[in-house]
Amino acid sequence: MTGVHNGEAAEAAARRPAHKRSASATRTALRAAAAFRFGKYGYEGTSVRDIAGDVGVDAALVYRYFGSKEALFNDVSGAGRIFEPLLDEPVEAIPDWFCALLMGPPNEGDFPHPVLSVLRSSGRDEAVARLRADFTEVFSRRLAARLDGPDADLRAELLAAWMLGTSLMRTEIRPPALVSTPDATLERYLRAGIEVLLGPAPAPVRDDGTPGAEGEGDAVGGS
Repeated sequence: MTGVHNGEAAEAAARRPAHKRSASATRTALRAAAAFRFGKYGYEGTSVRDIAGDVGVDAALVYRYFGSKEALFNDVSGAGRIFEPLLDEPVEAIPDWFCALLMGPPNEGDFPHPVLSVLRSSGRDEAVARLRADFTEVFSRRLAARLDGPDADLRAELLAAWMLGTSLMRTEIRPPALVSTPDATLERYLRAGIEVLLGPAPAPVRDDGTPGAEGEGDAVGGS
């Protein structure tokens, strides 16, 4: 996701000689290497030795810092924390927050989208369940509680789906229009969609132009 992982910086951190790093920097480098490996090869295709080798440390250090391969996987694949900061933003500032997260041209060599480390790891049902729980907590509950109007939980989940889909398309699939459109044009469309989901849905309008009840006009052929 552009704005979440800086591929060049993370790769440089991972390759920096271990003896020049602090413990905190080594943990960061291990997380960067793990995010790349899990995202590209999945859980089963990644070993602790591979991750440690990318950073230039002994595999024992991974266990010392994270406890286990599974704990490290859980640490780097939890996407809920990516969106946690938006809960501190006023609702009216959320379009700014999301646009800052998504904007900027995706660069070749960036680390894989954080959700891919879960989706590419077959048999990691518990990780998928945790991912669902993360998004339920951040969007379906906490963000929805801050939105006015009906269907707040649905609107919050649609916002999450649209943002994740846009980031995956932009960083991984890279269709030509989405990656070549000027930032100002892309931001205009992003803001329009985000603002619709953050605000209450407009009331339906009858054929005579007067407001109708919610759900009116949904049935095909109704009188």
